[in-house]
Amino acid sequence: MQAPRLSRDSRRQQILDSALPLFARHGFSGTTTKAIADAAGISEALLFKHFPTKSAVYSAILADVCDADPGLVQLRALPPSTGTLVLFVRGMVNRFLAAGGPCSDEPTQKLRLTLLSHLEDGEFAQILYDKVEQLVMPIFTQSLESAIAAGDAKSSQASSRNLFWLAHHTVCMLATTRMPKVPPLTYPPIAQLERETCEFILRGIGLTDASIAAHLDCASLQQLADLSTLESA
Repeated sequence: MQAPRLSRDSRRQQILDSALPLFARHGFSGTTTKAIADAAGISEALLFKHFPTKSAVYSAILADVCDADPGLVQLRALPPSTGTLVLFVRGMVNRFLAAGGPCSDEPTQKLRLTLLSHLEDGEFAQILYDKVEQLVMPIFTQSLESAIAAGDAKSSQASSRNLFWLAHHTVCMLATTRMPKVPPLTYPPIAQLERETCEFILRGIGLTDASIAAHLDCASLQQLADLSTLESA
């Protein structure tokens, strides 16, 4: 059956939407271009007109995650400050802990895709982390520097880059415990878990208890809703 005519952009998005659950379920090496084409209801020849390789599909999924993120755009527009740093951490924690639903849930699929990449050749994870360093890390590092200058955080011997990745991987691994239908660990209710995780990370990167108390509750639920599409990975 001939695939219905779509605009180039619509066809491209259809392919990416079809590929994401396949990559999330089978990983990069376990997903073929034929499987992607079949899932999209098109021929491999048509697939290759839009994406010359399987890696190109992989990369485009990540680019869409980061570049089309309205929450990230809003967060990048905020001036570096202690408040921005706390909002960043709350948004990251909120986003990762949301990736604990069924496998068909998009945030969970993207998290699974990243984890599977770690077990394979790391290609997708490398693309992801390069993108995160370009678009997301500056918000964290500049705001941490601002918090230190304001006396709201203590300077650390660890680089800002390492503190960022330690915070990122902490919440990423926490999210994996919520992915199975029956979680292997019992944590407190989600609201309490989010707060405890934020406090843990904020203390770990050097914020004082006074600055945490002053800023953590000021990150409104509406702000978090607006910014909760932070990358995850």
